[in-house]
Amino acid sequence: MEAPNKQEMNQEQLANWVREQFQKANKFLAENDVLFDSVVTQESRYLAPFIAVWKIKDLKGKFYWVISGEVSTDFIHDSVANSARAAIKHFSLTWQLKAENLRQSALNNNEQVAIANRLEKDAESLYEVANNENLWQEES
Repeated sequence: MEAPNKQEMNQEQLANWVREQFQKANKFLAENDVLFDSVVTQESRYLAPFIAVWKIKDLKGKFYWVISGEVSTDFIHDSVANSARAAIKHFSLTWQLKAENLRQSALNNNEQVAIANRLEKDAESLYEVANNENLWQEES
């Protein structure tokens, strides 16, 4: 099922989308041995129904940026980025590099090429979001 457009999303749909993205992010962290403690809500951002960027504190007191939504789910340590916007830029650059590395090593592996194409598409979308000044006015 495709998520509704931002204009069509009512409060209930938005709340459901945010909850689903949080669950997706938390599950991904757990699969990578990072156990959730709390969310730093004032630093987390979401652009429903496209992306959610969460600043998460784990049970050991470490902080991470986690991205989920219509893009690949991923996370980085908070020392890599000082804001949600910087985290988005980092994910964009990292995914571009990963896509290129996958292509270089794919050698007729269609699955790896498909993953590389997805990462590149996601990276380009994130680049546009990170560089759209209208979305980041409160951080300027």
